[in-house]
Amino acid sequence: MKLNLKKFKITSKKPLPVDDFIEKILYKPKVGYYSSKDPFGKNGDFITSPTISNLFSEIIAIWLISAWEKMDKPKIFNFVELGPGDGSLTKVIINTVKKFPELNKAIKIHLYEKSVFLQKLQKQNINNEYVKWIKNFNSIKKGPVVFFGNEFFDAIPIKQFSNINNELLEKCYTVKNKVNIIEKFIRSKKKDKAQIKEFGTLEKLKFIEFPKKGFLELNPIMTKISKLSGGILLIDYGYLNSNNSSTIQAVMHNKKISAKGMLSNLGKADITSLVNFNLLKEYFFKNNLKVKKVVTQKFFLERMGIIERAQILEEKMTNKQQKYMEDTLARLLEEKQMGSLFKVIFGYKNKNDDFFGFE
Repeated sequence: MKLNLKKFKITSKKPLPVDDFIEKILYKPKVGYYSSKDPFGKNGDFITSPTISNLFSEIIAIWLISAWEKMDKPKIFNFVELGPGDGSLTKVIINTVKKFPELNKAIKIHLYEKSVFLQKLQKQNINNEYVKWIKNFNSIKKGPVVFFGNEFFDAIPIKQFSNINNELLEKCYTVKNKVNIIEKFIRSKKKDKAQIKEFGTLEKLKFIEFPKKGFLELNPIMTKISKLSGGILLIDYGYLNSNNSSTIQAVMHNKKISAKGMLSNLGKADITSLVNFNLLKEYFFKNNLKVKKVVTQKFFLERMGIIERAQILEEKMTNKQQKYMEDTLARLLEEKQMGSLFKVIFGYKNKNDDFFGFE
């Protein structure tokens, strides 16, 4: 497959592990997928829950308010959105929290975004002097902190390994004749082997996907929660049990494309992978967090009252508006769409265990 790889600084010097290869394609400054275009909405490559319906963001805002109450209404309460997309969710949270003066005074909103391009888009949409964009979490020093990520973890490239004849080999991409990309399996590093062995979830798998970069992203978050208390709420598409195959997928113009299509459209397509929620749960436990039961997006949103909220709004809507709301609600909740494929996990450090949405 002939491609121009110079702009991504990908050469034939040595095989690149899958996660390093995809990271260059997605995040290389100025040319990477997330660094050079607006991927959201009907004219982009994919639509996220906050851009499908404000109802989703309202429900997250309601959950955040309830979490603040469960944490005894602290006078300083930090909220960090991880990978805020186009800023739609935070915008709704700001407007919702304004209706609760005590929380509005206490809350400090931080947006964690690596892409300069997307930061500009978020600032255009939010335009609020009280929201801070951060590169790390060092500025958060007091009060509980709640981290939230919607389709955050799936966008962090993963490593892939194959267990062949009891030897763990890592999948890589290598460049042949400067322009051709081919797959290659090489002997895995001792550190990676040792880290993988720490997780019982990955035992006996023939094909292993390991979010090494994802865990590196989460490590400082775990440290911050451990120090200040709080938690992390993640919503993403994923699974509980591996089927021993690759879950990497690419999307262009709101349609999935093949692996071949992914490699022939580098920098033009979004590349993600399904999240292993049982592995994520085990990681949280290893970092001394308590973890609520992993539930589907449908279960979580319905427990949080999304249908009742929709019914209240419909009373003041035209027939056309009602039809649109029904369609968007179906996309969020139906099992064949996002309702079942998307999962919700909450890891936390707090004396109160009665957080809404999981029982």
